[in-house]
Amino acid sequence: MIPALGALLVAVGYLLGSVPFGVVVGKVLGGVDPRTVGSGNIGASNVTRSAGKKAGALTLLLDAAKAALPMLAARALLGALGAGPGAAEAWSVGVGLAAFAGHLWPVWLRFQGGKGVATALGVFLVLAPMAALLAFGAFAVGYGATRIAAVGSLSGVAVAVMGIFMIHGAGTVVPWAGLLVALLIVWRHRGNIRRMISGTENKV
Repeated sequence: MIPALGALLVAVGYLLGSVPFGVVVGKVLGGVDPRTVGSGNIGASNVTRSAGKKAGALTLLLDAAKAALPMLAARALLGALGAGPGAAEAWSVGVGLAAFAGHLWPVWLRFQGGKGVATALGVFLVLAPMAALLAFGAFAVGYGATRIAAVGSLSGVAVAVMGIFMIHGAGTVVPWAGLLVALLIVWRHRGNIRRMISGTENKV
């Protein structure tokens, strides 16, 4: 029963992660589809650029919540049904990774998604809250110093990964899941990295 339910929760996590809140919020609050302006990304940075700060902040919150809340629900439900702490945590990690993958490759948008920073924040908030808070601080410092969202994002994810390894060690699935998320975020930012090197990256 537990494996079947866990697999179902992972599938639900992917579908929830696929919800393009940036597109919804951009259209409702700003009357604009963020895919058609700026960088074309559906994440909070481009929503802020195209629809305003309130829309960007709401997108950030919703994109983080669509990973964190399913993870917490999976952990609680599986625990209540008798799964051991290790099993409940492992399935919760799976749900978080599925939600993150959903944001990157959303079924609702023909698998053309965002870069995953806010959704990764939701994952890290559940797996290692202190590391997530430190990562948010690193983002604020990096972005504040440069006004380049990608600098803040990459700084934050680096701090998050270091923090999660320090908190959990290397003996469980948790830090390795965090490393996978971080590597995918770096890969999704490869265009930003090239523009930062050439000095042509957009500022917000």
